[in-house]
Amino acid sequence: MAAVLEKHEVVAVVTQPDRPAGRGANLQPPAVKSLAVERGLRVYQPLKLRDGMLATELSRISPDLFVVVAYGRILPPDLLALPRLGPWNVHASLLPKLRGAAPIQWSIIRGESETGVSLMRMEEGLDTGPVAAVATEKIREDDTAGSLAERLAPLGARLVVETLPRIADGTIALREQDHAGATFAPLLQKSDGQLDFAQGASMVSARARGVDPWPGATVRLGDDTAKVFAPRIVPGAGRPGEVLGLVPEGLAVACREGAIAFAEVQLPGRKRMAAKAVLAGRPIPIGTLIGFAL
Repeated sequence: MAAVLEKHEVVAVVTQPDRPAGRGANLQPPAVKSLAVERGLRVYQPLKLRDGMLATELSRISPDLFVVVAYGRILPPDLLALPRLGPWNVHASLLPKLRGAAPIQWSIIRGESETGVSLMRMEEGLDTGPVAAVATEKIREDDTAGSLAERLAPLGARLVVETLPRIADGTIALREQDHAGATFAPLLQKSDGQLDFAQGASMVSARARGVDPWPGATVRLGDDTAKVFAPRIVPGAGRPGEVLGLVPEGLAVACREGAIAFAEVQLPGRKRMAAKAVLAGRPIPIGTLIGFAL
């Protein structure tokens, strides 16, 4: 929103309700609300969208267009029809690839080499609208969902700022999506973080990085569940899930093909630490089987 504010007039902000956060479960505002309040903007935080109340409120402002970014809710027809220049969504994939709630995470999990941001005119289907502009970004071998999101955020902001003038003056050219080529990126579940070493090392690495920071890559370690971070593919072989020992890259574990090492480990109730430090306090013997598909 900050980038749009520099070039355009923002008359109101719609965001999610404040949510409990932290150990005290105190209500915390979304970051976009904090910025909106700081700039003196109207803020709406509806619990429901389909009761018509938000559409009635926004119709009094007569907005020219909506820019929707990671709102996490489907807009009903009365809201989609409200702005005279249309509702526009900033989606973190190269549509029609990875429609849905978690495109950044699934782009890594599925081993994509490239992703990006699409600015799409919204319609009632799930991310099915025509695309006004795209910007691409390479996915690095060590990218996590968190690091990739950090690069895509300014890319998306720049795309919006550069494209809005052409939307306003009617010179924008829209590209219909190839619906036959669509793929989907569903919302992640906590179980999506469970690593399966019966897969190849590259797939295990992609899974671990795609679920970082949430829900986090987890392995079964005896009766406990530990989190593992910063995977690197390393030489090695053994039964899937077999601990191969400590190597310079971290705790090495055999996969169906190859091996993977985790630089950091977090035991239950403990801080995230270097694998070497964790193993100094809790040794994991070579040959131990870890993981969920044992």
